[in-house]
Amino acid sequence: MRSTGSWYQVFTGEKQVVKCRLKGKIRLHGIRTTNPIAVGDHVVFEEMPDGTGVIREIEPRQNYIIRKSVNLSRQAHIIAANIDRAYLIATLAAPATSTVFIDRFLVTAEAYGIPVTIVFNKTDIYTEAEAALLDQLVGLYTAIDYQCLGISAFNTEDVNNFRDGLTDKVNLLSGHSGVGKSTLINAVEESLDLKTAAQTALHDDGKHTTTFAEIFPLSNGGFIIDTPGIKGFGIVHIDKEHIAQYFPEMHHLLPQCKFNNCIHINEPQCAVKQAIKAGNIAESRYHSYLSMYNTDETESYR
Repeated sequence: MRSTGSWYQVFTGEKQVVKCRLKGKIRLHGIRTTNPIAVGDHVVFEEMPDGTGVIREIEPRQNYIIRKSVNLSRQAHIIAANIDRAYLIATLAAPATSTVFIDRFLVTAEAYGIPVTIVFNKTDIYTEAEAALLDQLVGLYTAIDYQCLGISAFNTEDVNNFRDGLTDKVNLLSGHSGVGKSTLINAVEESLDLKTAAQTALHDDGKHTTTFAEIFPLSNGGFIIDTPGIKGFGIVHIDKEHIAQYFPEMHHLLPQCKFNNCIHINEPQCAVKQAIKAGNIAESRYHSYLSMYNTDETESYR
């Protein structure tokens, strides 16, 4: 269920939690990461006489989502594995989530085969202008086949609709600190009673309320993975020349470009740039693409 130092809490098929440790070092297909085991991994362990366990094998991952590590001696950190759907929690106020951040997350999820729903939270506090912006963003992302929800964690109907979508799946929730992940999880599963920013602000000036990814079983079936709030989302293991492949609206236009290795920046007769000029690709998406292409991804993201 979660990692605490050298120990891992493992959720068994019998719905029990066993405290386990690793048997030696485990290497995973040459992936250099800070964590050999991630939340959501399926493992094989041997139970010891004292009731603890020893993890002897990590089963092949269906997928995983990864980000830049805050540990500069390592290349990346796997946030979670074997995810059925990721929910990116975004807000247009208190705090505002940028489209660049949203697009970085979507590109990473596309690269690792994870479907995403963008959840615009805190709709109960939006001004008229912010509500109009919400409509624009929902239109933008649904047009390129991303599911979008506008919800308030304090609206029972919104919460019930959100909960129904989680049933019998492994669901990851991610987003900036302060977007209301813990509040939303508490609304979905009241028994968890996770700490929220409001509960801790007096003690830690509103710092992250979740410090590590943790998975929780849901009473209506399935699991929810809560993740630490992140400030940015670095692109990992993706060559710059391939980034456009993970923008669906750009990828399907590549055959119409003059050059089959077009990177959609300075090339003549580029179908993507023509689509932007015609208003068929959002300028914000192209801005995000250029940001990813031109950014030095050796920097660390949190």
